[in-house]
Amino acid sequence: MTETTHLQTTRASYDTVAVDYDRLLRDQLANMPFDRAMLGVFAERVLESGGGLVGDLGCGPGRVTTHLDKLGLDVFGVDLSPGMVAVARRAYPALRFDVGSMTGLDLEDGSLAGAVAWYSAVHTPPGELPVVFAEFQRVLAPGGHLLMAFKVGDGCVHLDHAYGHDLSLDVYRFPPEQISELLGSAGFVEVARLVRAADEKRETTAQAYLLARRAQ
Repeated sequence: MTETTHLQTTRASYDTVAVDYDRLLRDQLANMPFDRAMLGVFAERVLESGGGLVGDLGCGPGRVTTHLDKLGLDVFGVDLSPGMVAVARRAYPALRFDVGSMTGLDLEDGSLAGAVAWYSAVHTPPGELPVVFAEFQRVLAPGGHLLMAFKVGDGCVHLDHAYGHDLSLDVYRFPPEQISELLGSAGFVEVARLVRAADEKRETTAQAYLLARRAQ
């Protein structure tokens, strides 16, 4: 498969910012109760269903991966950026982190009990989301759980500078209805949806969390 330009620029940007991204955001979950609540619900659903392997897809420096580990899940992380994976491995040496793309995961069909895409689809052009969601569906077992977090809205914001570095990132915002519809087309059933207002200290747009399961 030929790699798209947006994957190349996203990888390069996160390789550049990896160390400072981790420094700035590592403890952010402590101040984000909605995030912790939705991750907690996801973890409970996976454990209630019998547990199993969970993938943090687009894990960055591993802060959500380690949180899920503390919630009792058998979790590993995958990220497009080797720089991010290197930071995660140093920070959390007891956990597994792999380099990989959500468009083509090196995982067996139906091998996951759960998957988290925590703001990791925000750099994916809307037209390519069906490819990503089909891959989520492929690697999840029937009845497996998926949790997504993303920015609410329409269109794209281009970043030339972030986390103290020059870079090139497109950040997409999605209507929750669009994400739900695309997931439905990929073989998922929506379980719950939460949309919250922007935190004026760190955000400019509303945020959404969508919990789904793969159809049996």
